[in-house]
Amino acid sequence: MKITSYGVNAVNAYKNQVRNVKSNTNKASFADKIEISKAAQEMRGVSTYSSERADHVQQLKKDIASGEYKVDARKVAEDMLKYYRF
Repeated sequence: MKITSYGVNAVNAYKNQVRNVKSNTNKASFADKIEISKAAQEMRGVSTYSSERADHVQQLKKDIASGEYKVDARKVAEDMLKYYRF
C-alpha cells in the first residue's frame, strides 16, 4: 500500500499566521496599573489594631500578675458547649 499526499492540503499553521507589527509608540500606553478596592482601603486604616491588641495583652498580663484577673467560669463553659455542639 502506498500513501501519498494526493488531494490533501499541507497545513502549516505557524507559517501562515499573520503577525501584526505595531510601531514602538504604543508600548508606552501599556503601563501597569493597580486599583485598590474601597474595602482594602478601609482595611489599610486598621493598622492601629496591632498596637491596640498589644496594649490589651499588656493590660491582661499585668492583671494576671497582680491577681486581679478573674475568669468567668460560666462564660467559658457556655463557649465550650457552643464549640463542641457544632
